[in-house]
Parts: sequence; structure tokens; C-alpha cells
Amino acid sequence: MIEPLTTIATTPTNELTGKIAVVTGSSSGIGRAIAVELARAGADVMVHARSNRAGAESTSQLIQELGRDSLVHLADLSDSSEHLRLVEQAWQWRGGVDIWINNAGADVLTGTNANLSFEEKLKILWQVDVLATIGLSRLVGQRMSQHNRGAVILNLGWDQAEHGMAGESGEMFATTKGAVMSFSKSLAQTLAPQIRVNCLAPGWIKTSWGDDATEYWQNRAKRESLSNRWGTPEDVARVARFLASPAASFITGQTISINGGYRRSQVD
Repeated sequence: MIEPLTTIATTPTNELTGKIAVVTGSSSGIGRAIAVELARAGADVMVHARSNRAGAESTSQLIQELGRDSLVHLADLSDSSEHLRLVEQAWQWRGGVDIWINNAGADVLTGTNANLSFEEKLKILWQVDVLATIGLSRLVGQRMSQHNRGAVILNLGWDQAEHGMAGESGEMFATTKGAVMSFSKSLAQTLAPQIRVNCLAPGWIKTSWGDDATEYWQNRAKRESLSNRWGTPEDVARVARFLASPAASFITGQTISINGGYRRSQVD
């Protein structure tokens, strides 16, 4: 009998043993799930957060409970001067990095940022989701290329950026995540064949926003997935784990949708 995914996801294996990983924005949500999943596969993981030290420490503790090493680093990625500091700290920790995952993204849908104007939200997203991903990827790629054939960079896109979604949120996220997806394809060509670069494009994933979403969005998320359910952070994490592993050595320059199969909504 086939084991359920929840059992498979919690089974430690060793395909990433000896690897050093960095996951930005890993104090909660998708980033936390990715960091823990890489640790399950044997990697030591540096946990990054902007200011949520308690969340980052919690993620780090989960990693250590799996028998892996972990380090916490706080950095505000909207400040470009912090990019080099983060990269240098990562390299100093263990002398190099094998897997770098740019998961950090600005939250403009909940909290105080939800009340900002469209222009202000877009500026924040551009600084964190786009410019930080580009800046960190280039810094990391240069260092990896010097010493580490077979290293991996993964960036975070959005499954609906390719075809668009009506509304203010769709306009913002299609613009910013579409930029990340296009950049990733070009970076893959720049760094090939030494470094593999791919982009994860999650669909409706139930993070903090999804927990409090209205009935309309709850139903829409399920309706637009052929799997008829929300995705989970662990769904994304398992794909990240595969793409970071030697099993994916022939996959680069790709955007991988993680959405349960997209069914375009007939009525928005």
C-alpha cells in the first residue's frame, strides 16, 4: 500500500547529506517548510528572517531536532546593503553554500501594509521580491561558480503570473513574480553548466493569508485546482527538495508550477 504524503514528507533521507543550504524568509510559511524539508534530506540550513527572530529560532530548532546544523541570520532585504552582509555570513558559516533559495517576499495583503496604496505596495514588492532576488542571486551565483559545480539556486515565482489575474493583487504579483521568473531563466543561461537555476511557481497555497481568507477565496482556491484543494507549504517544499537534489541534475532554466493542476476560473 502506498504511504500517504504526510508520512513520506517526514521520513529523513540522505540525498542532501553534506550540503549547505540557505533559505531566505524561512521564519514561517513556505520558507519554513522548505528549510525543514531540506534538513530532512540531510542538509544543514541557514535560516533567514527580516525581523521575526522568534519564528526563525523556531525553524532552526526544528532543523536541529532532525539532527542537522542550523544558523539564524536577520537581514532586511529591502536594504541592498544587507545583501552582501547576508551572503558573506552564509559563506563564513561553513565555507560555502550548495543550495540557495530566494523565498523571502513582502507581505502586502495582511497587517499594516494592506492599507497602503497600490503604488506603495508595488514599491515594497519590487524592492524585496524582485531586486533582492536579483541582487542575491547574482552575488551567490558568482561565488558558487568559482568553487562549486553542481550548486543550485531556486527562486519563487507565481503560477498565475504567466497568464495574469484580474484585480489589484493580480496586477502587482503578476508584475513582480513575472520579473523573477524571467530573470531566473536568463540567470540559468548565464551560470550554466556549473550552477542550476530554477523557479518555483506556487498557486493557491494556504499560508497566513489563506487561513483568514473569505468564503469566496476559499472556494475559488479549490475551484481553480484540478486537485480540488488548497496547496500546503509542504507541497512546495517537496518540489524544492527534489530540485535541490542530484535527481534533478538535468533540470535548469525551468519554472515549475505547484498548483494541483490549474483550472482557469470561469467566473472571477
